[in-house]
Amino acid sequence: MANQGENNTKLGIFVMAGLFVLILTFFMIGKNKSLFGGDFVLKARFSNLNGLMEGNNVLYAGIQAGTVKNIALINDTTIEVTLAINSKVKAYIHKNALVAIGTEGLMGNKVVNIIQVKGTAVNVANGDLLSPQKTVSTEEMLQTLSKTNNNLAVISEGLKGTITRINSSTLMEVIDNKEMGENLKASLRNINKATEDASHITYGLNTLVTGIKQGKGSLGLLLTDTAFAGNLRQAGMKIRSASEQTSALTKQLNEVVDGVHQDLAYGKGPLQVLLRDSAAGSNLNKTIENLQKGTDGFNQNMEALKHNFLFKGYFKKADKKKAQLH
Repeated sequence: MANQGENNTKLGIFVMAGLFVLILTFFMIGKNKSLFGGDFVLKARFSNLNGLMEGNNVLYAGIQAGTVKNIALINDTTIEVTLAINSKVKAYIHKNALVAIGTEGLMGNKVVNIIQVKGTAVNVANGDLLSPQKTVSTEEMLQTLSKTNNNLAVISEGLKGTITRINSSTLMEVIDNKEMGENLKASLRNINKATEDASHITYGLNTLVTGIKQGKGSLGLLLTDTAFAGNLRQAGMKIRSASEQTSALTKQLNEVVDGVHQDLAYGKGPLQVLLRDSAAGSNLNKTIENLQKGTDGFNQNMEALKHNFLFKGYFKKADKKKAQLH
């Protein structure tokens, strides 16, 4: 009986110890703590935890690397998070690694992601402080999405009003007018024809220019024939020389006119006397009249001599010689 009681006692102690271990295991699992993990910790500081709590998982490259051990408020803008890291993973974490708060799935629990950065760096030591990576939280994304939805609503309302005004405007009447459409088609055909004509004209001009460059035609000869260009240059020089001579002659004529003007205004020559002296002019007129009268009398005397029997033979011979000469 004594042995049976001792065995029952041992059995009870064993059952109680098993229950204690089982309860402790459930407690540690509930807290997301490893029973066999070490005391290696890392720290990170954030301005907003976005709902991160003690016991949440720490992931490295997507695998379980530890848990959130402690959360401490440093000041009004900084929160320090202590991470308990599995000893099997710590050998792969370097000092230049970044930490960021993420979510398991779309709406799951918060987790701390350790992100390895490219480059060489030494491994982390116990208690090292890792730099945080700026990420966009779900709340920020939802706020941005809400703002975008509001903007889309405003844009949709504006488009609705614009379409309504277009439907009630003259533009829609023009679009719905079949006659206007036909006229537009005709205008487009005319534009196409004008474009074709312009293309033909351009081709003709190109042909003409090519011929000119090749020396064809009068213009091509003018532009390419060096002899013709030389003759044209000589003609230009002659024209220039003639122009210079004309200028010199004009200058001489101006000098003569100025001299005559000086003589008329201030000179004492015969021209001055004739133009300025009225008595001399009157005498000159009388002299011209006397010369006219003397000429008339001479002509009459000559006519009388022609009929005189003494000179009639002479004048007949003179008339015959004139007739023979003509």
